[in-house]
Amino acid sequence: MITPVRTGAPFRPTLIALLCSLTFTAHAATPAPAPQGDGKALVLDDVNVNAQAPSPSELPPVYAGGQVARGGQLGVLGNQDAMDVPFSVTAYTEQLIRDQQAETVGDVLLNDSSVRQASGFSNQAQTFMIRGLPLNGDDISYNGLYGILPRQIISTDALERVEVFKGPNAFINGVTPTGSGIGGGVNLQPKRAGDVPLRRFSTDISDDGRIGEHLDVGQRFGEDNRFGARINLSQREGDTAIDDENQRSKLFAIGLDYRGDALRISGDFVYSKERINGGRSSVNLGTATHIPDAPSADTNYAQKWGFTQIEDTFGMLRAEYDLNESWTAYAAAGAKHTREVGNYNSTTLVGNNGSSTTTGSFIPHDEDNTSTMAGLNGKFATGPVSHQLNFGLAGIWTQQRNAYDFDLTRYPNNIYHPVDVPAPQGGFSGGDLHDPGITGKTFVRSGAVSDTLGIFDDRLLVTVGVRRQQMVVQGYAYGTGTRTSNYDESITTPVYGIVFKPWEHVSFYANRIEGLAQGPTSPTTSGSRVVVNGNEAFAPARSKQIEAGVKVDMGTYGATLGVYRIEQPADGYTEVIDDTTARFVNDGEQVNKGVELNVFGEPIDGLRLLSGVTVMDTELKKTQGGLNDGNHAIGVPTFQFNASVDWDVPGLQGVALNGRMLRTGGQYADAANNLSLPTWNRFDAGARYAFKVQEKDVTLRFGVENVANKKYWESAQGGYLTQGDPRMAKLSGTIDF
Repeated sequence: MITPVRTGAPFRPTLIALLCSLTFTAHAATPAPAPQGDGKALVLDDVNVNAQAPSPSELPPVYAGGQVARGGQLGVLGNQDAMDVPFSVTAYTEQLIRDQQAETVGDVLLNDSSVRQASGFSNQAQTFMIRGLPLNGDDISYNGLYGILPRQIISTDALERVEVFKGPNAFINGVTPTGSGIGGGVNLQPKRAGDVPLRRFSTDISDDGRIGEHLDVGQRFGEDNRFGARINLSQREGDTAIDDENQRSKLFAIGLDYRGDALRISGDFVYSKERINGGRSSVNLGTATHIPDAPSADTNYAQKWGFTQIEDTFGMLRAEYDLNESWTAYAAAGAKHTREVGNYNSTTLVGNNGSSTTTGSFIPHDEDNTSTMAGLNGKFATGPVSHQLNFGLAGIWTQQRNAYDFDLTRYPNNIYHPVDVPAPQGGFSGGDLHDPGITGKTFVRSGAVSDTLGIFDDRLLVTVGVRRQQMVVQGYAYGTGTRTSNYDESITTPVYGIVFKPWEHVSFYANRIEGLAQGPTSPTTSGSRVVVNGNEAFAPARSKQIEAGVKVDMGTYGATLGVYRIEQPADGYTEVIDDTTARFVNDGEQVNKGVELNVFGEPIDGLRLLSGVTVMDTELKKTQGGLNDGNHAIGVPTFQFNASVDWDVPGLQGVALNGRMLRTGGQYADAANNLSLPTWNRFDAGARYAFKVQEKDVTLRFGVENVANKKYWESAQGGYLTQGDPRMAKLSGTIDF
């Protein structure tokens, strides 16, 4: 029997943070700079194509209402205004994170109608479905770098922005480390010290007694406030709203930066640790021929002996230098070490009445990653045509160490009336559980170049670019370390985009962009037949998107409308063996088509909107034997609707109310389209009160998620059922001192 790992005393960041804050001297802050933008739409006639562009590290300003920003970081293209790029981009702000008491990146992405969430297979990983296709935590970038963030759950306590790029993005940032993110990508921006000193302490408690503390300290120093430091420390511990589930987390993050006349340098170091006891995970459909109704929202069919413990240490350095008024060079490097271990339990349905089986396993996982990038951004003009030229290089090196010990016993159970079963006894193992050996290595490198041509005073912007990418993926046997596979392929991915701004407040856009993932390696046998091209490595799987739409910016509110089509090699349906030639054919395709409408901003003073609807249709093509041709893909809802309102109550200074509705259409759980999940709704509500105590800003926040305690299956991604979270009430208080 494997004994669960136990941690020591709870982490208390407050005393450490107070000691750290003593190192901050009482320098008077320089006056804050004038706001970046006045909330008005850009007047195109005043564009100067020879003006210096914002630095690649300068974040786009916050939009009216404070919930979203005016743009985001687009990889090799740098930080861009959303109205000037031929892509769909949304950036959620720190203010939104605080006001919604969002603890994880998943909580933030609930605001986007193009995104839904699923849980990992037997673990607590958050998987995000963007335009109906999965994005794993491994493939979220940090200030533009892949491969250095935690794999399963990412805290928001040290984040300034959560930026969402919708659509394939192999050109923008390069291929992701694990190949997910075809439907879109997420980039996280770390917090930086502002010109005004910050001392902020928050504490929160949920109705089940989970208590949290968060200290956020920022200060700038020196001449012209050139040096800055931002420290975040947090912890949370206690029971969740799910029965017998307990979480404990802690985080330490420090961000340092220097901003000179031509040189800017920043560095980030983060340590995070998460332990979840009795975590409820997804449900395998197994042999069920009908999907049973979801159990009560707080029912936990996981076992009490189950746990996940994830420890991550990561950091990065970034520098940029203005060569002159038109050209900026930049470079960045980061690294991560992950230690992950857990007693996992899997629930598999075996009947239509909720009957199931429970199995256990113990799996340690270590990971060491290194990521680098460098580039050059420039701006010049040739006659009446402006150019924004970008060059970029990127490389990722990852190394995974794994072992496993599976319990061969399947214990009978029921998701409606779960019972305790014995902890895993082992029996089928691989590798050294105490010192896992290398089981996988990945090396990805790429080079990119692009040019955005501006015509008619930049009313017409045409972007063309190309990225050459090499993927090397090696597999090693558990225990022996013998190399079992070696995938080495290269491919070129282009991008084409156009933006047309006929009026001051309107941008029409279109793009054609691609995504990449590792291609398959053909099997050596299929049944009793020998595959004639066994062990053949196929080129990286190329996904293609065509998108067009319109963006409207009215200064205090805006809207976007887009239509897209993504053609994705369908991994679950592609392993086709030709009946005549006995040859493996890399065939099969999943087509996702959709329409997206989003509204955001502050159309009326004190009324903030963040709403959208996405309508999707999918189709499978060239499936094995044609059995599923024309069917819908697994885990893609027919529609996704969000409506969020945040309102300052007239006559009550500092009081605001907010509400949010999430509605998700039906989705299929199997390729034959015999099993489906019904449409579900979720309602959230909250309030906050901001006031002063002895000239100190104080804010109280109260929120309730899933007000009706609705029980529902949230997602069928990958053929696994993820249940929606139960009702949870949370109260928090923040003081700036």
